[in-house]
Amino acid sequence: MLCTRLPICHHLPMDDSPPASPHSRLAPDADDARFVRRVLILLVAAGVTVAVLRASDLLILAFGSILGAIVIHAIADLYAARLKVPAGPALGLGMATMLALLGFLAWLFAVAFRDQVALLVTEGPAIVARFAQQMSASPVGAKIVSAVKAAYAGSQAARDIGGLVRGGGEIALNFLILLFGAFFFAANPAVYERGFLLLIPPPKRVAAEDALFDVGSTLKLWLRAQLIQMTTMGVLVGLGLWIAGVPSAPALGLLTGLSEFIPYVGPIAAMVPALGLAATQGSNPVLWVLAVFVGVRIVQSNLITPFVTSSVISIPPAVTLFTIIGIGYVFGLFGLFFSAALLVVIFTLVRSVYLREVLGEPIPLSPHEPLPLAARDSR
Repeated sequence: MLCTRLPICHHLPMDDSPPASPHSRLAPDADDARFVRRVLILLVAAGVTVAVLRASDLLILAFGSILGAIVIHAIADLYAARLKVPAGPALGLGMATMLALLGFLAWLFAVAFRDQVALLVTEGPAIVARFAQQMSASPVGAKIVSAVKAAYAGSQAARDIGGLVRGGGEIALNFLILLFGAFFFAANPAVYERGFLLLIPPPKRVAAEDALFDVGSTLKLWLRAQLIQMTTMGVLVGLGLWIAGVPSAPALGLLTGLSEFIPYVGPIAAMVPALGLAATQGSNPVLWVLAVFVGVRIVQSNLITPFVTSSVISIPPAVTLFTIIGIGYVFGLFGLFFSAALLVVIFTLVRSVYLREVLGEPIPLSPHEPLPLAARDSR
């Protein structure tokens, strides 16, 4: 009877469904929740990108320490496999060998090739200026020199080189951080691997562990191939320059071998001081230097590189070149030094994570013992 006297009674729902809860009337629907989640993912990605750019030097040092730890374990594996040394002593021998190799390089630069290195350092600016002057003799060369100067003037690499010239204390400090970081990573890598896997959602940990070991094994093979190529390049170039009568041939050979760690960009940079020193002896030594570098590069590309990189991933040259330049532009000189290794990591992650896990391509796994954390969450 009361209902008939209310004017709004006929607007009330006539079904028996319960009223909506007051706590869910403003809750987003499925489409809104999906949109909010995507926005949050974009914000997190942007924040990570800004953090990477802000902490680029620290990240490069950490990556270099990881590379050093991989080198130490590769040396320790050789002691364990060839000399049957237990794991603990083999790791100690690996660290000692690493220190011995670094000490040997320091002795080469500071004692054996001291006069030659001093000549390169003191005559470096004059050599570059003389080479640029010779290049500017032709219209095409002048445009190349002008473009290089314009690109280099405001780059991060130019600021890094200026910092290297102004103070060696920072270089020594960074080197010590990298060295101790390598020792810490090498001493107990499983701790860092488990910590990384704990950040991954449990259903994805097995795939993340497979990708992690893919990166480690690929880097180990790549470093071994790089060591062979650096040694052969340095020895062949040093012998060729010595036969051609170029001053400081051993130091130039050592510099060329070390520069091979940065594909394409490094050898070209190492060729500039060789051409500048050869120019002080006349035009014929310059032609000899060009012939030596071209001849050694042909031998390296057709005989040595295919042999030593047959078991390592093959990255197209154009991708390698532009990625190295891009990494050097973002991370500066130290990033340029580790750019080839970073490219190997990126390429391996694309193969292991995207092609194999997302698209289902039949890419083989690297053999490894599963970590306890990943084994517990395995499928």
